Amino acid sequence: MSSQTAPLRVVPPGSVHRLLGSGRARYLVERNARVYRASWLVLVSGFFEPLFYLLSIGVGVAKLVGDVELPGGELVTYTAFIAPAMLASSAMNGAIYDVTFNVFFKLKYQKTYDAMLATPMTTGDIATGEIVWALLRGLFYSTMFLVVMLVMGLVGSWWALLVLPAALLIGFAFAAVGLAATSYMRSWQDFEYVTLATLPMFLFSATFYPLSTYPPGLQAAVQLSPLYHGVALVRELTTGTVSAATLGHAAVLAGLGLVGALVAGRRLERLLLS
Repeated sequence: MSSQTAPLRVVPPGSVHRLLGSGRARYLVERNARVYRASWLVLVSGFFEPLFYLLSIGVGVAKLVGDVELPGGELVTYTAFIAPAMLASSAMNGAIYDVTFNVFFKLKYQKTYDAMLATPMTTGDIATGEIVWALLRGLFYSTMFLVVMLVMGLVGSWWALLVLPAALLIGFAFAAVGLAATSYMRSWQDFEYVTLATLPMFLFSATFYPLSTYPPGLQAAVQLSPLYHGVALVRELTTGTVSAATLGHAAVLAGLGLVGALVAGRRLERLLLS
């Protein structure tokens, strides 16, 4: 009786399969969830910064600002204008800080990934697992913030049902790019660049003011910000001003996330296997 051996499946170097993992990323997500069970307060605390911005500026300053005109000519209260921006910022912060500081510590000091690679997990699994975990953290913040918006009556359209998928897209973009950037970090001092990138995006992505209020020369620069596309996407969904541009914002975030994920997978492979 003869036996037949299945042919060996070779994954070509540089393939998407190798860079983005083989399905074992869920074990890394489970590991991170177990770790945060002992430090849940740290996880929850990240939700309050955008909430305080909403309550202090959106509620306090709103009485002085009055209504804001959207690009389509619709008028909304100032609170309803900045609330979607705070939700998008929550998704960004929840995603990007997890794949920067936490990943850098595990990569350079704790050597967590070296131990993982002694198992069947690959560098692609590690990259995918960290991105998914950061994405879930951003989704957690966004969900809590959306509940606050519903309670305060700041949601004016049934399109808001798509806000959480939009938050996932924002989290994916920033988690992937953040993980790729972390792979280039050499010391803790390099993390000053994280704040240098995220703070201007938070302040100048049409977060607090309509795009039309910026000088013409700066409007193009603002539109280059990834957070601008996240803010515009969530704002259009919560106010019901959905158009073809909404799909454009989503496409930019998706493309950014895919490129960041591929770069992160390649960089982790080089760092951990070389």
